[in-house]
Amino acid sequence: MSDPTPQQLRTEGRTDRATAGRLLVVDDDPLARRTVARILDRFHHDYVLAADAAEARELMASQAFSLLLLDVTMPGESGLELLRYVVGSHPDLAVVMITGVDDPLVAEEALAAGAYGYLTKPFEPTELAINVSNALRRRLLELEHRAHRERLEHAVSQRTFALLTTMEELETTDRELRRHEETTIGYLMAAVSLRNIETGAHMARVSGLCELIATRLQLDHETVETIRLASPLHDVGKIAIPDRILLKAGPLEPEERRVIESHTEIGFRILAGASTGLLDLAATLAWTHHERFAGGGYPRGLRGEDIPLPGRIAAVADVFDALTSDRVYRTAFTLDEAVDLMRGERGAAFDPDVLDALLCAIPDAVAIGSAARDEPLRGAS
Repeated sequence: MSDPTPQQLRTEGRTDRATAGRLLVVDDDPLARRTVARILDRFHHDYVLAADAAEARELMASQAFSLLLLDVTMPGESGLELLRYVVGSHPDLAVVMITGVDDPLVAEEALAAGAYGYLTKPFEPTELAINVSNALRRRLLELEHRAHRERLEHAVSQRTFALLTTMEELETTDRELRRHEETTIGYLMAAVSLRNIETGAHMARVSGLCELIATRLQLDHETVETIRLASPLHDVGKIAIPDRILLKAGPLEPEERRVIESHTEIGFRILAGASTGLLDLAATLAWTHHERFAGGGYPRGLRGEDIPLPGRIAAVADVFDALTSDRVYRTAFTLDEAVDLMRGERGAAFDPDVLDALLCAIPDAVAIGSAARDEPLRGAS
């Protein structure tokens, strides 16, 4: 089956349904193009399909697009080469890479070159929808922010006496950007809850525990607040894990375990490249909260202070909540049992300073847990 033409797209009504601008899908694989097209239809996006970079260049020269969904490996001009051209010649066009190349170095190169996201085939429709939504939202924010800053710079150059007013407007813009970041996090938390991956109570407990630990470590107020807001998304990558594995009550097979562990990298890809402090920190938390302080964790086997501090904090908070909560495969440990287990991993799984910060505030940790669960912790007075 051949790709639909722009005229067919208009006939089918996709242009009328579009709410966020037109998308351009570039992939040399006809099946991949049709798969992406079906997902975009499902989420009511207006789009055009292209089979290679040359066709994409022609379309970009004659039409306006908001987002480019771009394959990495194509005959002739590669996706990375086209990405660099787009960043230089079409700075208002967002780009998300969609590829079968599961290579962290390629992902880092794409994000460094200006891609807004990086998806590895095969992916879930929801994963693509979230990446498209985030990229379009980020593009709109950046365009608004850029236009606002240009207006402010002109005002400063023309009227220096308006400097105070200008600074107030900049602060308002920054507050609005933070508000949009927090809204994005709320949408993602809702998506996680809809999959029944983690309850809202679990996300609230991990957030509160991360805030407690960061405060006990005497981090500055802004850092503590950012960690509190970002930490509920530590497991957002699980939205792409099939239910048969994610909700399995019995022991996991080795291949199933590898699929589960991939949620850290999926979460990073969903959140990375936002170039905003809150979402970038959320990406770091998603990527690093299963690393072990002495090494041997996943996905990258980092150790010691090579693991970002927010990831070390989330690791302690997540495990404490996991041990003291019922799971499909076991009942919760008592508080004393959980504390003993975690002490046994001091310096192995956990940063000693981070673990000590929690253990020195167990009454506060119990209060956080009790405030966000139906039943009190077992063994807690």
